[in-house]
Amino acid sequence: MKKIKKNLKRITAILLLVAVAGLYSFSVKDAGPKPKKAPTPPVFTKVVYEGNDQLYNNNPLEADEFYNPILQGCYPDPAITRKGDDYYLVCSSFAMFPGVPIFHSKDLVNWTQIGHVLDRVSQLDVHDTGISQGVYAPGITYNPNNDTFYMITTAFAGGSGNIVVKTKDPMQGWSDPYHLKFNGIDPSLFFDDDGKAYVVHNDAPDRGKELYNGHRVIKIWEYDVEKDQIIEGTDKIIVDGGVDISEKPIWIEAPHLYKKDGKYYLMCAEGGTGGWHSEVIFMSDSPKGPFVPAPSNPILTQRYFPKERENKVDWAGHADLVLGPDDKYYGVFLAVRPNEENRVNTGRETFILPVDWSGTYPVFENGLIPMEPKLKMPEGVENKMGQEGFFPNGNFTYTEDFSSEKLDYRWIGLRGPREAFMEQTKNGLEITPFETNIKEVKPTSTLFYRQQHRTFSFTTILNYKPKSEKDLAGVVALQNEGSNYVFGLTKKDNDYYLVLEKNKWPRRQGEIISEVLASTKIDLSGPIELKIAAEGDKYTFSFSTDGSSFENLSGTVSGDILSTDVAGGFTGALLGLYATKANDIVPE
Repeated sequence: MKKIKKNLKRITAILLLVAVAGLYSFSVKDAGPKPKKAPTPPVFTKVVYEGNDQLYNNNPLEADEFYNPILQGCYPDPAITRKGDDYYLVCSSFAMFPGVPIFHSKDLVNWTQIGHVLDRVSQLDVHDTGISQGVYAPGITYNPNNDTFYMITTAFAGGSGNIVVKTKDPMQGWSDPYHLKFNGIDPSLFFDDDGKAYVVHNDAPDRGKELYNGHRVIKIWEYDVEKDQIIEGTDKIIVDGGVDISEKPIWIEAPHLYKKDGKYYLMCAEGGTGGWHSEVIFMSDSPKGPFVPAPSNPILTQRYFPKERENKVDWAGHADLVLGPDDKYYGVFLAVRPNEENRVNTGRETFILPVDWSGTYPVFENGLIPMEPKLKMPEGVENKMGQEGFFPNGNFTYTEDFSSEKLDYRWIGLRGPREAFMEQTKNGLEITPFETNIKEVKPTSTLFYRQQHRTFSFTTILNYKPKSEKDLAGVVALQNEGSNYVFGLTKKDNDYYLVLEKNKWPRRQGEIISEVLASTKIDLSGPIELKIAAEGDKYTFSFSTDGSSFENLSGTVSGDILSTDVAGGFTGALLGLYATKANDIVPE
């Protein structure tokens, strides 16, 4: 008997070791392969981002006001849901990792980022994905019938297609994906009072029925909540082309279904995500239609106003509705704020407006006139943005010394986990460089922060001595893999150099054109401070070796390649802490 007990203890111990080893191997695999640490890896000891737009200086807040957009920088395609007093909002993240940032609020004014929905490699594979591919247009919906939250999206990477993940508590993480058996993009879930569920999404017309370029349809499927899968054979086209197909409307997309007073409402974006973007609404007695467009469409757009206007907001659309804490409806949506050259460097941002639904159809209040930078807060709400852990907006300064136990959620990787290349140490943030550079469509060893203002500075202190001409560390300003500036330290012969390179990808075709704009020999007896700054379209790259006075390396350069309308794609400019063992910049 004693021998049996002894053997049982041994078997239990072995099983426990196997289980622990399995958990360990899963976590390492999930974080991605860690490169071998360089003999003296670059260490970034501090970052200061300071935004100082004249718009906010000219429009100070009164006690009962808050700024719009609520999320500045590249936070596009917002979707929102509510459970009780809790609101949750998600945005597109494309090839950024982790994917789908998620925010929480109690009042629709003060927002806290609580993490990312897709924060594991098992959920999201974007390792070989162009920056504007990956995760598009997430929808988030709370199902009161089973007390579960769902996030549904299209993942243009890793062979994922349309996927859904779910959770009982968004604060505690999300499931691995359920892969859905339909094509198309921009899916959204709707849960009816009778327990039935539906998916609506954008799709191509039936084969042979496409009438013009940009002709799309909205399709609906019944959804099996038990199996987390669409019910085959239930699909139906509920909108063909848009509000009026005789006018050849383009890109009807981003659909959301709602139910109010026994009627079903389908709200969609129409006109493409640029200058003709808008939001339109339809109504029906059934979730499967027929849907009748509102006579007053569009219910939100900024397309009808003079190109040159003060405090310009443009491209408004891609919206979602929610009932607010004051029993009034609100809509979140994307829009852009172009700079003086009408370029879009801060990307598509998340805005909010109150919605008047006192009549048959909803309409965005002041969504059909030029939008203002400030809004009145819901009654009884206090503006705490930038305080007590709430996300800042307006003008602000964000300082990061990398001393906290957990890295702030605003910092992201590209095509793979941050943990694969970075480590927070007592000396600062240590980056172990990959053998890939910023121009490759692969995971890069770069930690990114979104540009959130027209006028800003992004400053960091770097401790680093490159060992060879293949080593480089510094900062980048990046719109995509072929449109960026690299500002960093490298080596040539026995000397250290600071270099500034411009990478330009003409209309995203052919070879990337790389040009060294400036280089200078540097004495690296101590740390170096690097600064990226901009005033609208004018960017500068400067450095300091004495901790006080900065020297501009190459005068003023254009921010054109950091703009969506020049570089293409759907993201805003990203500012990054960058290191590589595959440097190809040769100092002049």
